[in-house]
Amino acid sequence: MIKYLVFDMDGTIADLYGVENWLPMLRAEDSTPYAIAKPMYDMDTLNEILTLLKGFGYRVVVTTWLASNSSNKYSKEVAKVKKAWLDKWGFPYDRYYPVAYGTPKQNVTRGKAEYQILFDDNDDVRAEWDLGYSVDAKGNILKVLTDLLVDLVENQ
Repeated sequence: MIKYLVFDMDGTIADLYGVENWLPMLRAEDSTPYAIAKPMYDMDTLNEILTLLKGFGYRVVVTTWLASNSSNKYSKEVAKVKKAWLDKWGFPYDRYYPVAYGTPKQNVTRGKAEYQILFDDNDDVRAEWDLGYSVDAKGNILKVLTDLLVDLVENQ
């Protein structure tokens, strides 16, 4: 059975909203906030847990919205900058889906895995998720992932 752990980026693993003047910069089509956002968690710990979960058959997927109301050129730039952020921090993703702002995230991975868990800070996105269950990324996702790992180890 294919199992996905689906991660949003902004406000979930990357602290975009903690970057000073992030919104005016995005409106000016400046991708700097995406590049300089700090991680929301200790990335060594997060990456280690995800790597262990991958050993239990989970695939790590990033489904992230691009900036709203942006040109095609800027959307392509943002997609590249976000991927570079993931690579810089060693995030162990298997698939990367940068999609237009507002795209229903469940439509991106529907039919690609039998079981999916979404980690997202957006209440509306989580409410629409119908492919498994969703986790409020405003909480401690490390605890949720660790609990999942412990359950897998205990039940193997």
